[in-house]
Amino acid sequence: MSVTRAVVLGCGSALPDRVLTNADLAEMVDTSDEWILQRTGIRERRIAAPGQTTADLGLKAAQRAIADAGIDVGTIDLIVLATATPDNTFPATAVTIQERLGLTSGVAFDLQAVCSGFVFATTTADAYLKNGLAKRALVIGAETFSRILDWEDRTTCVLFGDGAGAMILEAQTGEGTVDDRGVLATKLRSDGRHKEKLFVDGGPSSTQTVGHLRMQGREVFKYAVAMITDVIEAVFDQAQVSADDIDWFIPHQANKRIIDASARKLGIAEEKVVSTVDRHGNTSAASIPLALDVAVKDGRVKRGDLVLLEAMGGGFTWGATLLRW
Repeated sequence: MSVTRAVVLGCGSALPDRVLTNADLAEMVDTSDEWILQRTGIRERRIAAPGQTTADLGLKAAQRAIADAGIDVGTIDLIVLATATPDNTFPATAVTIQERLGLTSGVAFDLQAVCSGFVFATTTADAYLKNGLAKRALVIGAETFSRILDWEDRTTCVLFGDGAGAMILEAQTGEGTVDDRGVLATKLRSDGRHKEKLFVDGGPSSTQTVGHLRMQGREVFKYAVAMITDVIEAVFDQAQVSADDIDWFIPHQANKRIIDASARKLGIAEEKVVSTVDRHGNTSAASIPLALDVAVKDGRVKRGDLVLLEAMGGGFTWGATLLRW
């Protein structure tokens, strides 16, 4: 039976030039390279330059994804930007990127699911394409988390960085089997009871300020592995595959201990896990497309590979997407 699949045509990424190392942070707060590395696996992260915005990073990643796909930018009729750090309260940062790409038709909007944003955005674009609401989509995850960090809080400022990644999806006809290219299965979840564990203490309606990121790190870690494996097992059931069938596991790059524990619980071999947390830190919605682009460009992810994406973020939100490259 023929079905419509959202097939990946290309990907791209962008990082700020400034590198902030653990040693640099040790001069700013009471921490050390050893302390950060042991607890998170992070060695360095990128920080946006003054005046460099989420739209700037998202646009560069989008342009590289468009070039990688080899398409005419004018054929894009959907832009979904996942971000928790938009340029403005409104309009959507996706609209700014749309304008800078020279597009005047189609639809562009932001999606807010924090670190799970890219999985939520990919799932949203997949639904648009499958239902004939668009033919070609640009999905972006872009963040400037450095702008919402409390640089005196050593428990959070060491974790996050800035960056962007993007992917082009196109509606194509598949055979309806797991061998099809494109998005094969998705599962999303949210549970607002956990808001206080990871949130920003500001907003237009509540404080009229941007606010700073606040996190109960031990609580987040306690829930993360179980929630992640829950949605991944649901995706495996949907697609009728197992961990052994996965070629590449590309998780949200929050913490190496969470990544390793999740892979072990799922039975995914260590050599199949793509990890860039050491060089990027946690870039929220940008972390999965950044890691994906690294793995594609260095030749690990190849056409026909079965790729598993997974993330968990504030809210809590969490989700997984299975796609064949």
